[in-house]
Amino acid sequence: MNNIRVAGLGAGDLNQLPLGIYKLLKETDHLFLRTKEHPVIKQLEEEGVSYHSFDDIYEKHDQFEAVYEEITELLLEEATKRDIVYAVPGHPLIAEKTVQLLLERSAARGINVTVEGGHSFLDALFTAVRLDPIDGFQLLDGTMMKREDIQISQHVIIAQVYDQMVASDVKLTLMEKYPDDYEITVVTAAGSSNEKIRTIPLYELDRQPFLDNLTSVYVPPVISREFSLKEFSTLREVIADLRGPEGCPWDKKQTHLSLKKYLIEESYELLDAIDRDNIDDMIEELGDVLLQVMLHTQIGEDEGMFSIEDVLEGISRKMIRRHPHVFGETKAENADEVVVNWEQIKAKEKGKQINSGSLLDQIEKGLPALLRAYEVQKSAAKVGFDWDNAGEAMEKVKEETKEFEEVLAKQEKRRQLEEVGDLLFAVVNVARLAKIHPEEALQATNEKFYRRFAFIEEEVRKSGRPFDDFSLEELDLYWNEAKKQGK
Repeated sequence: MNNIRVAGLGAGDLNQLPLGIYKLLKETDHLFLRTKEHPVIKQLEEEGVSYHSFDDIYEKHDQFEAVYEEITELLLEEATKRDIVYAVPGHPLIAEKTVQLLLERSAARGINVTVEGGHSFLDALFTAVRLDPIDGFQLLDGTMMKREDIQISQHVIIAQVYDQMVASDVKLTLMEKYPDDYEITVVTAAGSSNEKIRTIPLYELDRQPFLDNLTSVYVPPVISREFSLKEFSTLREVIADLRGPEGCPWDKKQTHLSLKKYLIEESYELLDAIDRDNIDDMIEELGDVLLQVMLHTQIGEDEGMFSIEDVLEGISRKMIRRHPHVFGETKAENADEVVVNWEQIKAKEKGKQINSGSLLDQIEKGLPALLRAYEVQKSAAKVGFDWDNAGEAMEKVKEETKEFEEVLAKQEKRRQLEEVGDLLFAVVNVARLAKIHPEEALQATNEKFYRRFAFIEEEVRKSGRPFDDFSLEELDLYWNEAKKQGK
């Protein structure tokens, strides 16, 4: 079994290199380097050490993942012929993807990989920025950093900020979490005689002239709540404070029952913002809906019943479970097939089949009447209890209209209530079969009525006469004018 011995070149010059690593690099005849751009290599060249570097591979690919893949495969191929030494900047087990890939794949190729050690850049960097790691820190790879990786309450160290391109990507990612002028520190060749340290505002990160493979970026933790308002954890803390011992009297006395009406109100205000396509209002109203969710979960946590983590886990599991065409092997060619799969999985989860209890039991009883009518009809339609088309359903509307006219003329209040309900139910059926959601249709009409009535009010104000002076016919003229103007 051939060997790959992996050595770390450290973060600085030859003086920082451990004696054992120095001897290994000097004595091997088959030395491979991820990159030759390192102070140690320049000094080893002067001592006659020969090597093969993979710097040219960086020029071949647009993505670092592809670079690491090719380097790994080339090393494994070389190791099938002879024992080799592979040297990387810093310590082999810190921010070195190629080493991780070698460790994962070597056994299957019959190759033994040993890590000989090396001096990590972290010790020198901690010293350079005067950071005590006991406070907690993150080490991230600048070539593959994502916004969700960053914990702004901790010290953040970003390694492998090779050049302006990587620095630009890192800057843009950080700007999604930090203010543009947030102070960061750029450190190159930490601990060596060539060490460079510069504290700059974040927006200047990709303008630095001394970025190379020994460059790291240090981002101090956010202490101010003002700078952490985009964090979910901050919202959670705010809600906990509101219901805490020193919190708001109103928030502290709320219960799940007392908050029900606010959830309904905020949901409808969000729907209104969506209908008006007002992005700013949508942001605000989505926040108000989220506030209700957070208040309910904080009450659950205060009572020791559940927490936001339980809610997040539950919805994540449900989405994965009900989308097997995304997270599993099931196929769904179109949206209709997705709905069929969803309903089958949902029925199985609830343990309710068509022949076990009522199909309508699955419909939430707390829905507003219009929405519940729509859902009841949809459920009945699944087993064939439905009109063939909207035209047929319209005949039922005519029938119910006639019946309502009859009881209306007789002044029978109980029957009127029943018959108007039947009429509304029949109209919902027509809308559903015509692929029109009745809630959206009625909401649109409400808005249209609002606009036209507001026009009438404005015209009445302009006239200087009180509303009582106008006949219905006169007001109707204003209404028709509003229609002409497209209101």
